[in-house]
Amino acid sequence: MSEGQPKTSFTYELTEPQQELLLGIMVNGNYRKREVPYSLYSIEGDHFNATLYSKEKHGKRKLCVQGSKAEDFVLFQLEPIVLGAASLGYEKELSPELFSAHAGSDESGKGDFFGPLVVCCAYTDEALSEKMQELGVKDCKQMTDKAVLSTGAKLRALLGPEGYSVVKFGPAAYNRLYAKMRNINRMLAWAHATAIEELLEKRRGCKRVVVDQFAPTEATIQRALKPLGKAAEVVQMHKAESDIAVAAASVIARELFMRDIEKMSAELVEAGILPPPPPPKADGKAPTEAELKPSKVPMGSSDPRVRSLAEEAVRKCGPVWLMNHCKAHFQTTDKVLSACGKSRSDLPPEGQATSAVANGSFKGRPA
Repeated sequence: MSEGQPKTSFTYELTEPQQELLLGIMVNGNYRKREVPYSLYSIEGDHFNATLYSKEKHGKRKLCVQGSKAEDFVLFQLEPIVLGAASLGYEKELSPELFSAHAGSDESGKGDFFGPLVVCCAYTDEALSEKMQELGVKDCKQMTDKAVLSTGAKLRALLGPEGYSVVKFGPAAYNRLYAKMRNINRMLAWAHATAIEELLEKRRGCKRVVVDQFAPTEATIQRALKPLGKAAEVVQMHKAESDIAVAAASVIARELFMRDIEKMSAELVEAGILPPPPPPKADGKAPTEAELKPSKVPMGSSDPRVRSLAEEAVRKCGPVWLMNHCKAHFQTTDKVLSACGKSRSDLPPEGQATSAVANGSFKGRPA
């Protein structure tokens, strides 16, 4: 069984028969039904909640279980009745390769209009994997921003400079490279291959690397691999963050991305483009995340504040401002420029490159 603190967050991809079994538990069990956007069904139990989302992919739907007693629901309901196998607490026995000496590579910032693109390759072995679990390392998308910043810093200290490598493109460098390559997957392949090579230079005994597959085919990254990468076993897989090394890489990449966003936020506050953060409250407590939100650069690309902030900056600093703060090939750039009475002709040559598809997707599918 699990050692230390129980896990409080679980994610599964369920087949149609498993969904039917789960729905039987949800409907007939002693749980309260919850209304959750985009869910097929959601329940709240004793210190946990479980949500089966409606979006279907290849016949499967995502189940998320969260809360201080989420582990009990997984152990005594989900595993024996729905999954048909006990895995929680036996990960090392069932999947020893997840804990053996290997590396994992992942990226952050690909779908964010503001800020850099960061790729990280992180090393692990059995001892490090256990310490990573104690730190709460998991896919960064399942962690709060505060947890990512805290865990990322602890993780970098645990691994030391020999235990991870980072390739980061700030917006200006990103825009120059995109103008040359005109393909985000080729850029990512080069960045992953470079991070992998740098990590293998430090960890010559590492012979296996797991990469979260970002391109439609595995050949994209295989062609970009450098000598040490070509000599290693490089495994590409979708949703690779289930591997502890890839999860560690995802946390470090996101942490470093967010620290750049924090620096940009401070710069924009100083320039008067963002409002200053509120002062401490009368009781001495720090402002909440919600209260600090207006003073921070928004992440992603669909948040309405992304366009609003970019338009404010262009009106105040001119269109070239975008080249040093944003990923200019996003279609958001055209919308921002148009709202300000400008166009791409007002940008330097590297600002003329545009995405062939909508932000954050390829071939019409979410990336």
